Amino acid sequence: MASYGYARVSSASQSLTIQQEALMAAGCEVVRAETHTGTRVEGRSELETLLQFARPGDKIFVTRIDRLARSVADLCGIVKRLEAAGVALVALEQPIDTSTAAGRCFLQMLGVFAEFETAIRYERQMAGVTAARQKGVYKGRKPSIDGDQVKALAASGLGGTAIARELNVSRASVYRLLGVKG
Repeated sequence: MASYGYARVSSASQSLTIQQEALMAAGCEVVRAETHTGTRVEGRSELETLLQFARPGDKIFVTRIDRLARSVADLCGIVKRLEAAGVALVALEQPIDTSTAAGRCFLQMLGVFAEFETAIRYERQMAGVTAARQKGVYKGRKPSIDGDQVKALAASGLGGTAIARELNVSRASVYRLLGVKG
């Protein structure tokens, strides 16, 4: 039976050191670490390596459950893979050990709260964007195509497909600018 650790931060400005030290202190023989968003499982190669490498009876440790997943769906998917492989999940800062009924119950409750926290953070971000737009500070990204040029080409008799080829853009973008419903 082996113990493996998984550490994750969302951005390069954050440090993995505290998590790595805690996992090593807990007895993890190997600690895999990465900088990647927790809102998706895709692209997290270090996590995937652990999930494929762990064998029945092994344990995978994280410092907190939000280091593993930010959505209930992702968390459940990871836990199902671990359970199918006979691997337990342990969170050091929370009473989670999926080898026990109480640990599995607490894990599910924390997963719901992690997803809620992500949704609340998104709502706050969108409220900030709306407020910035109202103040004229935030205008979104710059248009990738010139609307006047599209309209001029359409007025000269070119169709949507020809305009898209001419400007090297998608037809959908041309039609959206021309107000044509698809």
